[in-house]
Amino acid sequence: MDVELITLSEAIAASCRQRRLLIATAESCTGGWAAQVITHTAGSSAWFERGFVTYSNEAKVEMLGVRPQTLEIFGAVSLETAGEMAAGALNNSRAMISLAITGIAGPTGGSPGKPVGTVCFAWCMKDHAPSCQHRLFAGDREAIRHQAVIYALTGLVALANSVP
Repeated sequence: MDVELITLSEAIAASCRQRRLLIATAESCTGGWAAQVITHTAGSSAWFERGFVTYSNEAKVEMLGVRPQTLEIFGAVSLETAGEMAAGALNNSRAMISLAITGIAGPTGGSPGKPVGTVCFAWCMKDHAPSCQHRLFAGDREAIRHQAVIYALTGLVALANSVP
């Protein structure tokens, strides 16, 4: 694991320990990589509640409660789906904060409207609306996934630090 990911893991640990927060993750294109980074720091069972890897649309619906209409209208890679994934991770766990990642890591699967490298993110706090963003990352599949994990975890640190 590279230094940047280790630093993020430690920052998440410190923030969550201090505030007694539990985290849930909902990942698609990163396949559990964000959860792996969060749990890199020893003692992570004190702040990592659970992770959902929902690669298929069916898994997003069944495990997270993403509405089929959301997937039909906006697609799996959308701010709307990311927001429902983050909210679903909270609704199906004991966590207080969550993150969601859904995107097109490539090398195929892109379209003119959603090229390879498009990734949608959401972060959510219990009883709050999710905050959603999208980014377009460059590089091969591994580079896109790596950048997505860093971006998602940086947002998670900011969310955790905003909790009183």
